[in-house]
Amino acid sequence: VQLQASGGGLVQAGGSLRLSCAASGRTFSSYAMGWFRQAPGKEREFVGAINWSGGSTYYADSVKGRFTISRDNAKNTVYLQMNLLKFEDTAVYYCAAAEKWLASHPREYDYWGQGTLVTVSS
Repeated sequence: VQLQASGGGLVQAGGSLRLSCAASGRTFSSYAMGWFRQAPGKEREFVGAINWSGGSTYYADSVKGRFTISRDNAKNTVYLQMNLLKFEDTAVYYCAAAEKWLASHPREYDYWGQGTLVTVSS
């Protein structure tokens, strides 16, 4: 499956941004989808994930209550709605696809998008 993330940009602290990840290729609805981020000089960090149907999600503590993941299997797209953004949310955000559920480590994901940059100004 090929993944293409988009929607990044510059936003002020406290603002909102929605990222999209469009999938093509193999059956999108067969995969759990995750979002990760990587800030300069830091390791890639798990943000959250959504299961195949969209009925279950889980998040890193750092974004819980502020970020929401959803998916539209008819459009082969997964979304990351980010609210109440903080300066420390600045990073390149990646979407990824996994065959297993409850995967939170990058090595558990099979396919990756190219990343989209989110910059939060303080």
